[in-house]
Amino acid sequence: MLIDWPLFALFVTTAFAAGSTGAFFSPGRWYANLDKPGWTPPNWLFPLAWFVLYLSMAYAATRVAISGHPEVIYALAIWGLQIVFNTLWSPVFFGLHRLLPALVVLFGMWASVLAMAVAFWRIDLVAGLLVAPYVVWTSYAFALNFSIWRRNPDAAQMAGS
Repeated sequence: MLIDWPLFALFVTTAFAAGSTGAFFSPGRWYANLDKPGWTPPNWLFPLAWFVLYLSMAYAATRVAISGHPEVIYALAIWGLQIVFNTLWSPVFFGLHRLLPALVVLFGMWASVLAMAVAFWRIDLVAGLLVAPYVVWTSYAFALNFSIWRRNPDAAQMAGS
């Protein structure tokens, strides 16, 4: 399959634009002071993981977009939905310091990523495989966000101190 480079660039730009909210709302001291489980990854892993995930989801979306499959529009609409949830999570978690609303956003992200993976898989096996790690990552992120929420019932008040 030949790649449509301008289309790939559009998907990459969209994915990294979504990810840029993480730069605007960085973890900071508030996050460092939260009670986190021992299985929390080191901070350096997050940008590396997201870099790989954004490239993979962009390439997968490009493959789906050029496939000519009749369900392309639905699969790409789901891609758009997951990128909206992706964009929202950092401002809610790191910006507003609202762990439960962030968990709700993350559930929407997880559900839309799972739906996207299924839709992509039906259209293009490689595209489905490319987004499978994203399903795993959002599942892990949901468990981590849930654990942090349970361990820090006063997280919003900690932000003001």
